[in-house]
Amino acid sequence: MIRRQRLAAGVCALLAALTAGIAVPAPALADESGQPAPKVELVLDVSGSMRTRDIDGGSRMAAAKQAFNEVLDATPSEVQLGIRTLGANYRGNDRRTGCKDTAQLYPVGPLDRTDAKTAVATLAPTGWTPIGPALEKAAQDLDVSGGDGGTRRIVLISDGEDTCQPLDPCEVAREIAAKGIGLTIDTLGLVPDAKTRDQLSCIADATGGTYTDVRHKEELSDRVGQLVDRAADPVVTPVATEGAAQCAGAPSLKSGLYTDREEFGRQRWYKVDVNPGQELRASVSVADDRAVNPNYGVLLRAVTVHGREIVRGEAAGTGRTDVTSTGLRYPRPDSDDDSAAAETVCLQVSNSFAPAAGVKTTPGLPLELTVDVVDGPDKASDVAAFGLGRGWWLLGALVLAGFLAGLLWGWLSRWRVAVWRTN
Repeated sequence: MIRRQRLAAGVCALLAALTAGIAVPAPALADESGQPAPKVELVLDVSGSMRTRDIDGGSRMAAAKQAFNEVLDATPSEVQLGIRTLGANYRGNDRRTGCKDTAQLYPVGPLDRTDAKTAVATLAPTGWTPIGPALEKAAQDLDVSGGDGGTRRIVLISDGEDTCQPLDPCEVAREIAAKGIGLTIDTLGLVPDAKTRDQLSCIADATGGTYTDVRHKEELSDRVGQLVDRAADPVVTPVATEGAAQCAGAPSLKSGLYTDREEFGRQRWYKVDVNPGQELRASVSVADDRAVNPNYGVLLRAVTVHGREIVRGEAAGTGRTDVTSTGLRYPRPDSDDDSAAAETVCLQVSNSFAPAAGVKTTPGLPLELTVDVVDGPDKASDVAAFGLGRGWWLLGALVLAGFLAGLLWGWLSRWRVAVWRTN
């Protein structure tokens, strides 16, 4: 019962967590603050492998349905919600047909809980895993190319890698980031293997989103609970900044969206302060707004002030898109020292673009950098959530109970011996 309550509390917060930082076009409803209503599209894998029964004794599909139902029950009235499926309708073996099998189960807009839950209840694991096509359609559902500056969020839940190559889902995610820098894709892998984990991580990193392994319902609940803490960021207006040639002279950035220019084949440095227990999430997009040679890349690195690399994100291109995007995450461990100082993290953005013959190299290439510093996972609560914290309480209770039982048994034994001797 407690687990179900925790799951409900965490999952029902999904839309609040996923949508509070999301803005919608002007025609959408606005909240009390005057900000456009948030938009979220939940994208669910309904391929045949979702029949597998390896999540707390039930099928992956059953776990996903339960999570969706909890979300729908708690959706705020101002949220614009949509649900899209992939692999839900075609049962055949024709690859071309199977790779088109993505459909909008519930349109993005004001939520009718009864209709949405009824639609989810009809789902049954069926076919292929066209993740790339589903992401393309989800971006269209959210009107990413509308040009109104509103941000959106896609949440992808899948248990396997895309089966519709050569349309690379990572490349699709980068194209989506290029169309609307504010759109974020968070991915959750249900009992994933290494290839699935790598692909879903790549999709999330391309848009500055997050990836999470999910093997138990409790893990899903905990992850969604963390998203709640990352909610409610207002729509950010891009701020012009000027990166430095070295970290020492770099501008210090807070959470926000920044624009800059970067010369061909050069690098720019920025600084971000991260306190113990916080997580730095950053993504960058560099646009080739003029003719460039094929085969190029963009690198985003998080480095200490002493030059040690912490983590990196990188992306390569061959001329298919005019924007290349990548992202990274750095969760700083918590500290028992309340006076621990913030850590200065240096962000390096570099590119390997080369101009085509006769093309001007100035001004530099347009660059957009998203920085988000949020509260990281609560390690103490994570331990308790998986039973270890509660286990210590149980152990203590058992020790105390055993001690009291021993005292009582000893007293009774002595009383019986005394009675026997008197008789």
